[in-house]
Amino acid sequence: MKKEGITTEDTDVEARAMRAARRSGSANSKTKAEVDLSGAKPWRQKGTGRARFGSSRNPIWTGGGVAFGPTGNENYKKQLNVKAKRQAIRQALTAATAANKVAVIEDIKASGKTTELAKLLTKIEATRNVLLVVGDKTPEMIRASRNLANTKVVAAKYVNVYDVLNADSVVFTNAALAAVTEWLGGN
Repeated sequence: MKKEGITTEDTDVEARAMRAARRSGSANSKTKAEVDLSGAKPWRQKGTGRARFGSSRNPIWTGGGVAFGPTGNENYKKQLNVKAKRQAIRQALTAATAANKVAVIEDIKASGKTTELAKLLTKIEATRNVLLVVGDKTPEMIRASRNLANTKVVAAKYVNVYDVLNADSVVFTNAALAAVTEWLGGN
């Protein structure tokens, strides 16, 4: 992943794993057993001068089945070690901090009103493509942020590289920052 000059192998691997896990894997093609064609032999075995064929469902025929196509059971998830994930998040947050994208606020008193959250984000100049990291997502916080375009609220334990790199502003509460710092095991 490349955004504003941020390219590291760890962050790229983490972002690729996130995108792969989001794939639905629902593509499906019909095999020769599933194609809706006649089961009759197209022509007799001998005497025509043509090659012998037993079925028009054969994969080499037009309209026939697919030999090794997708079945809909594919799993695209990629395994990523916890150490690599921590390193990638650490690098993404460092790059975001260097680009002055990170802000830390005391706490958000969410009453469920969108206007109050919008005023708070405007006050800290985080209005476009905001990632709001809170200690715990409450129903009031979800309701307040639901109608704000390009604002994503994430609990501290679910912070990921993909969201950090794609956000123009990353806003942490003190509780969320403490939880992320503890999970990353550093300063």
